[in-house]
Amino acid sequence: MILVLDAGNTNIVLGIYKDKELILECRIGTDAKRTADEYGIQVLKLFSYNNIDPRDIKGVIISSVVPNIMYSIEHMIRKYFKINPVVVGPGVKTGINIKYDNPKSVGADRIVNAVAAHEIYKKPLVIIDFGTATTYCAVTKKGDYLGGAICPGIKISADALFEKAAKLPRIELVKPCRVICKNTISSMQAGIIYGYIGQVDYIVTKMKKEMMDLGEEEPYVVATGGLATLIAQESKTIDEVSPFLTLEGLRIIYEKNKE
Repeated sequence: MILVLDAGNTNIVLGIYKDKELILECRIGTDAKRTADEYGIQVLKLFSYNNIDPRDIKGVIISSVVPNIMYSIEHMIRKYFKINPVVVGPGVKTGINIKYDNPKSVGADRIVNAVAAHEIYKKPLVIIDFGTATTYCAVTKKGDYLGGAICPGIKISADALFEKAAKLPRIELVKPCRVICKNTISSMQAGIIYGYIGQVDYIVTKMKKEMMDLGEEEPYVVATGGLATLIAQESKTIDEVSPFLTLEGLRIIYEKNKE
C-alpha cells in the first residue's frame, strides 16, 4: 500500500492506495504550528480508526502548496513510517511538459492534477480545482501544460463579504432557488454561487477558444475540489467532476518515480 498526501492551504488530504484502488480518503486541518509528532499522532489515529496497519505502507508521496509545513510533514513520515517520501517538485518525473515562463513556480497541486487528467482522458483538457484558490489549467492532448488562471476561492469570496461589510453575516454556501432573493442571506448566496458559476463558464469559454486557436480540438473540462459538484450542477461548461483527481495524480507520479 502507498500513502499519498495533498497538503493545501486549508486541509491536508490523505489517501491510501492498495495497488490502484483508493481504499481510504480522509483529511486533517493544515496548521503550520503543528509539530511532526502532532501530525504523526493524528495520522496514526486515522489509521487505527480505519483498521490500517502503518507497517503495510511501503511508499509515500507528498504534494504541497504550503512550504512552511513541509519540514513537519516530511519528518513525520520518516519518524512514524520509516520511509523517505517522494515530494512533488523539480527533478520528479511527471510525464508533463511544462510550458510556463518559470516551470518551478507552478503549484504542485496543478501539476498533479494535470498528470492525472492527461493519463486518464488522453485529450485536450481544461482542469478546474475548487480549493482555497480556484485554479484553471490548460493541458494539450500530447501533455503540454500551457498555463492557466488563478482566482480567489468561493469560501475566500464569502469570507471577504463577512469580514469587510459590517452588516453582512457569515453564510453557508448553498445554492438558492433563484437569483432575485428576498432576504440578505439568500441574496449573498445567490451572488456568490451564481456569480461564481458565471465566472467559471466565462473563463473556461475563453480558455477553450485560446486552445483551439492553437490547433487543439475542443478541450474536455474536468473539475475537482470540495465545491466542484455544487458549481457543476449549473455550469454549462464543466463536463465531469472527478473528486479524487489529485490523489490519483499522486499515485501515478509515485509509480513513475518509485524506483
